[in-house]
Amino acid sequence: VEKIEEQLASLRIAKRSALSEEPAYLLDIDISKPVQSESSRSVAVCCSSKSIRVYNRDTLNLLREYSSHPGMLNGVRFAHTCDSMVFSACSDGTVKCWDIRLATQKAAQIFNGYPSNVFISFDINCNDLIICAGTEKVAKDTFLVFWDARGITNCASTTKEPLGVYSESHNDDITSISFHPVEPNLVVSGSTDGLVNVFDINKDNEDDALISTCNSDSSVSFIGWSGKDYKQVYCMTHDEGFCWWDIAQLDTEEPITLLHVLDVRDRVCIENDSLHYLVGGLYHEKADKLFLIGGTFTGNIHLISCATDGLNLVGTLSRGHSATVRSFYWNLTDESLLTGGEDAQLLLWKPGAVERSLTKKTSLKSASSVQRRVRVHNSSSKSRKQ
Repeated sequence: VEKIEEQLASLRIAKRSALSEEPAYLLDIDISKPVQSESSRSVAVCCSSKSIRVYNRDTLNLLREYSSHPGMLNGVRFAHTCDSMVFSACSDGTVKCWDIRLATQKAAQIFNGYPSNVFISFDINCNDLIICAGTEKVAKDTFLVFWDARGITNCASTTKEPLGVYSESHNDDITSISFHPVEPNLVVSGSTDGLVNVFDINKDNEDDALISTCNSDSSVSFIGWSGKDYKQVYCMTHDEGFCWWDIAQLDTEEPITLLHVLDVRDRVCIENDSLHYLVGGLYHEKADKLFLIGGTFTGNIHLISCATDGLNLVGTLSRGHSATVRSFYWNLTDESLLTGGEDAQLLLWKPGAVERSLTKKTSLKSASSVQRRVRVHNSSSKSRKQ
């Protein structure tokens, strides 16, 4: 952790994206995988203005913007095996694939859901064969919808229908989906029903596919994989709780819960500052350590390390954002960090970088473009557990 502490302390803002004509909250970030070359890396950002922006990773110059979306966007992901394909899920019941080499507003491929589907989460598995999206609850139904994603690289503009659905395992909005980093058949889903479910999609039916159900006792906001060989899952909740489980212990007498914190804000000690919310998590392979990213409403970013005996502050990045940070991508290969916030800014942090202009942008005051799907952090302290 000391090395991570040093890395974090050395991070400085290298670049800021130019503010666009229509400022928007930056809700999700992904980076193209280095398939062909390290130099042509791109950054995709999902915005509250119903658009996807694609930037050059080194300069943060805007390359593309896809804005023809009829509904709210929920997530953005690059394909793992092709660095020019980026996916987005939309509340209109589609997952779209965009080819960032083409100057067109037309999606390269559209994955259609069923008529009542409103997608609020999605992911694509590590070999780009399967896409899974999670729906809002409509009537009594909530679905995990699956598609065959093969053929995305040939760019023929086609519409694909689902392979099928899982409909029994959650009974409320499915807010987060994450495929296993190296096992293409494993996927974990989290819901406002409090459940975190791990599935093996190679099995014939949903009952057999459900490997494990963990209960967070709260509404799940974020899920991920961690640990050696990624045999652990963790989640964060909308009331800033944290749960961490060891799936490898399922067939043993050992308890699978590694840590359960009802409110992380009460458990992390930060001198002369506070923790207002959690953004997400990241497992650091080299350090074999799970980290949480949190922050303050004024834009400070806190890095928190997780251990079975509790949570500890590793360090803080300040003077970057002027409002709540919504999204991040920590690139462990070059130790750079990308962050996006409610101040409409995309920042690239690098070790020892020197920013040319140090003028801090003012906060984005108008939130009218942000609809109810955007995660709301409770800014009042009344809801805190005393």
